[in-house]
Amino acid sequence: MTVITIYHNPACGTSRNTLAMIRNSDVEPTVIEYLKTPPSRETLVDLIARMGVPVRALLREKGTPFAELGLGDPSLSDDALLDAMMAHPILINRPIVVMPLGVRLCRPSELVLDILPDAQKTAFAKEDGEAVVDAAGNRLR
Repeated sequence: MTVITIYHNPACGTSRNTLAMIRNSDVEPTVIEYLKTPPSRETLVDLIARMGVPVRALLREKGTPFAELGLGDPSLSDDALLDAMMAHPILINRPIVVMPLGVRLCRPSELVLDILPDAQKTAFAKEDGEAVVDAAGNRLR
């Protein structure tokens, strides 16, 4: 059985679409609502390392205190950025999906299809109606 974890925000359409595509592959993931249960600093550092992205790449600007905290300052260290994410979990971009084939920030949501070990079982369209998977389970884009 494939073990998948998603760091999820149910208020985010991209996160909801990603979760739905995971479930469309007949897998029920472990869902961590990261605003209620934020990852520890150690876990967040591990996730970033496993994604192979800079810390700054995981910062969310829209709908967060990014600007008021001055996080756009390129001189800020990774530790300072991590401190901000620990103090304000809303700054952590989502959804982050963890599975045996890798860890990925799934923005856009269909990026999850690159690391899902099992095929989509049925057609899938995002909440906005955009078709992503056809009736045979094939990715459309």
